[in-house]
Amino acid sequence: MKYLLIPTLLAAGWSAALAAAAGAPPPRAVTAACTDFYEHVNADWLTRTSLPPDRARIGSFDELRMANDRLLERAITRLVAEPARQDTPGLKLLATWYASGADPALAEQAGLKAAQPLLDRIAALQGPAGLPPLLGELTRYKVAAPLSVWVGSDVTDVRRNALFIGADGLGLPDRDDYLKDDETSRRLQAAYRRHAARLLALAGAPHDDALIDALMAFETTLARATLTRVERRDPQATYNRRTLATLARQATGLDWPAWFTAAGVDPGQSEIIVSQPRLAEAVAALAGSTPVATWQAYLRVRLLDPLAPWLNDGFRQSHFDYHDRVQRGLQRPPARHERLIELIAGRAGWEPLSQTVGEVFVREAFSPRAQQRAGQLVEDVRTAMRARIRGLAWMGDATKARALEKLEAMLPQMGAPARWPDYAGLALDPRDPAGNKLRVDAWDQARDLAELQSPTDRTRWQTSPHIVNAFAGGQNRIIFPAGLLQPPFFDAEAEDAVNYGGIGMVIGHEIIHHFDDRGRQYDAAGNLADWWTAEDAAAYRTRADRVAALYGTYEPLPGLRINGRQMLGENISDLGGLQIAYDAYRLALARQPAAVIGGRTPEQRFFAANAVIWRSQQRTQSLEQQIRTGQHSPAPFRVRGPMSNMPAFAAAFGCKPGDPMVAADPVTVW
Repeated sequence: MKYLLIPTLLAAGWSAALAAAAGAPPPRAVTAACTDFYEHVNADWLTRTSLPPDRARIGSFDELRMANDRLLERAITRLVAEPARQDTPGLKLLATWYASGADPALAEQAGLKAAQPLLDRIAALQGPAGLPPLLGELTRYKVAAPLSVWVGSDVTDVRRNALFIGADGLGLPDRDDYLKDDETSRRLQAAYRRHAARLLALAGAPHDDALIDALMAFETTLARATLTRVERRDPQATYNRRTLATLARQATGLDWPAWFTAAGVDPGQSEIIVSQPRLAEAVAALAGSTPVATWQAYLRVRLLDPLAPWLNDGFRQSHFDYHDRVQRGLQRPPARHERLIELIAGRAGWEPLSQTVGEVFVREAFSPRAQQRAGQLVEDVRTAMRARIRGLAWMGDATKARALEKLEAMLPQMGAPARWPDYAGLALDPRDPAGNKLRVDAWDQARDLAELQSPTDRTRWQTSPHIVNAFAGGQNRIIFPAGLLQPPFFDAEAEDAVNYGGIGMVIGHEIIHHFDDRGRQYDAAGNLADWWTAEDAAAYRTRADRVAALYGTYEPLPGLRINGRQMLGENISDLGGLQIAYDAYRLALARQPAAVIGGRTPEQRFFAANAVIWRSQQRTQSLEQQIRTGQHSPAPFRVRGPMSNMPAFAAAFGCKPGDPMVAADPVTVW
C-alpha cells in the first residue's frame, strides 16, 4: 500500500499536538498558503528544530545526508573489522584509509612526516629560477598554488580530452573578500591571517606580522587578476585555447616548459585550455617580482591547509576554526566518522576514492525497484519538457527543433554506475593518514594526465552514489545518485504527489540546467556551440534578465540581497524545474487518478511535498557566505520564487491577485 509523508499531515491541530507531546516550543501561528507557502508548510518544523552546535545548517538535504552517513559509518566499521568484506580493490583501499584516519593517535605520531619532503623543497627555494619546477612538483599532488592543472573533455569537442589550467589558489572564500572593506570581509581577512600564521607556526616556519602582510598582499594581487563569480558563469570567457608557445609569450616571466615538465605534462603538448589568461599573466609576473620568503609562506599555507584535517590536533583545530567556525558558524566539529567520510569522498563526491564510499552505500540502501521507478519519473519529466518546448510562443521552429534534439540526447545516470573503479597502482599505508591523502591525490593526478590522449567516456560517473545531490553533467548528462533517491525526496512505495513534488522537481531542475543561461550554450552532444537564432537568443536573454531582476529583490538578511546574476542558472532551473515536474505529475494523474486525502487535493500535496524538501535552518554566518559566494538562493526563496510565479499553484490553493504568493506579472523562461 502506498503511504504518505509529512506533507499530508499539516493540520494545525495535529502539529500542535505533536509539538506538545514532544515537549517542544509551541508551533508558530499558521501562515496562509497564499501568504507564504514556505512558512505554511514548514512552520511547525521550523519551531521544533534547532541547530546542533556541529551544524551550519539543518534541513531535508542535511538530515538525509546525516542518515546516510550513519549508515555508512556502521557499514565501513564492519568493513574495517571484517577483511573478508573487502572483496574489491576499492573497498580494501577505503578500509585502510578510513582506519588510519579514525585513530587520532596515528596523526599525532606521524606529525609532518608525510609533508616534510615537500616542505623541504619549499624551504630550498632560492630564487625565480627554482620556482617553475617547485610549482610543477606541487601540481603533481594537486596543490593549487596558484594554478591547478586537470584533464577533462574539451567543451568544443567532447569526444576528446584536453588539458586545462585553472584558478584555485586563494585562501579567502571569494576573490572579492580581498578587495572589499565591509565588516564581513574584514572579519574573514583577520581569520585567514590567524589561520595562515598558525599553520606556519605549527610547521616551524617563519610567521611574523610582516610576512603575513606580504602574504595577504600577494594573494590580493592574485585576486585582482581573477574573474568574478558572475564573469566565470560565461563559458566563452573561460575557454581560451593556447599553445605552450603562445602562453609563454603572453604570460612572460615564468618558465612554463619547466613547470609543465615537473608537473608530469609533456612540454610538447600542442594545446592548453586556459580558464583565466589574466591570472596566468599575473602569476608569471609575480614569479620574478615577489620575494622568495613570500612565495615560501604562500606555498606552505597552500600545501598545509588541505592536509590539516589529516594532521595532528593543532592543525585540525586551526582548520576548523577558520573554515567552519568563522565561515559557517559551527561551534564544534562534526563527529569524526562524518568528517572522515566527507574528507575521503568530498562534499560533491568528486574525490578519487569517493566511489568506494558509494559502493558501500549501494550495497546497503538501494534497490533495482527504486532505480526503475526513478527512471520512469525521468521520462515523465522529459515528456513534460518536450511539450513545454513545443508550446513556447517566444521561440522559433528552428531553435525548437535543436532544443528537442538536445532533450532527446540527454543521458540520465540513475543510482549508481554499472562498474566500480579498480584503482590500479594505488597503495596506502594503514599508519599514515596524511601521507595517504598525498598518495591518493598524486595517483589521481597521474591517472588524469594519462587519460589526456584517450577519448572521453560519456558513461563514466564523476560523483559518488552516496551523495545527497544531483548534477547536470558535461556531455549532456543528468545524474541522480542513490543517496538522494531516498525519502523525503523519493520512495518507491510513496504516492506520486510526494515523488513528483520531491525528486520530480529535482529532475526537472537538472534538465533545465542544460537550458539555463550557461547550459543553453551547449548542443545535444554537450559541445560549446551556438544553436540559437539571433532572435530567439535575444528573447531568451530578455526573460533571463527578468529572472535576475526578480531574485535581486529578495533580501534574506538585512542589507544583503540575492545576486540575481550570480545565482541566475540555479534560479532559472528552480522556476522551470517546478513547472515541468508539475506537468509530469499531471501525466501521472492521468494514468492513475488520486483522491483528496486529509482535505488536500493531489495538486496541493504535490506543492507541499516540494516545500518540505527545501525546509532549512541555517546559521547567519553560513547564510551570509551562501549569499556572497554561492550559486543557490537560500531555501525559503526556492519555494516563494517558483510557486508565486506559477499560476497552477495559485489555482491549487485558490490564491487571488494581490496575495503575496501571486506574482502580478509571472516570470518564467521555460
